[in-house]
Amino acid sequence: MSDDHTHVQDFFTARADDWDSRFPDDGPAYAAAVADLGLRAGDRVLDAGCGTGRALPPLRAAVGATGVVIGADLTPAMLQAAVRAGRGRDGFLLLADVAALPLRSGALDAVFAAGLIAHLPQPVENLRELARVVRPGGTLALFHPIGRAALAARQGRQITPEDLRAEANLGPLLARSGWRMTSYVDEDARFLALATRED
Repeated sequence: MSDDHTHVQDFFTARADDWDSRFPDDGPAYAAAVADLGLRAGDRVLDAGCGTGRALPPLRAAVGATGVVIGADLTPAMLQAAVRAGRGRDGFLLLADVAALPLRSGALDAVFAAGLIAHLPQPVENLRELARVVRPGGTLALFHPIGRAALAARQGRQITPEDLRAEANLGPLLARSGWRMTSYVDEDARFLALATRED
């Protein structure tokens, strides 16, 4: 997607009000992906590109009352939809670009990112910024509630060999960005790549 933030904001602003109603059955897939992230009570986690905050309730449940949950998004309308849905109670909502996070280095234990990678203007640098804010040994989950083929069919397009989410492309991309891919699942029912922050 374009590195023009106005384009990204316009795209999501137009869809914010009915985003959750367009995908009403995604909740269990989000919860399962959060479970696979392996969070513990007291952990500090970022939902990068949180949108309407659908991951915030399972993230809060995973880290408990002593943990920290932050949802960051570039689009004010999506954060407003998260507040209307009551998800602001599950985490701190932050209007921020994930390419330049206002967080100190090594502040987090994990990052959860649903549907984010397709919207990163500079994937290596942007994933490196996510690595910056995670401690060594921390984890990253790149998630989508449906797999690449199902998503392409929904959007009326074909998967191309250049798709960043293809396993052969994503592993090296993560490695160049300070991550080591540890798990990769691309099924009709979900896409989930897990990675560990390198030292």
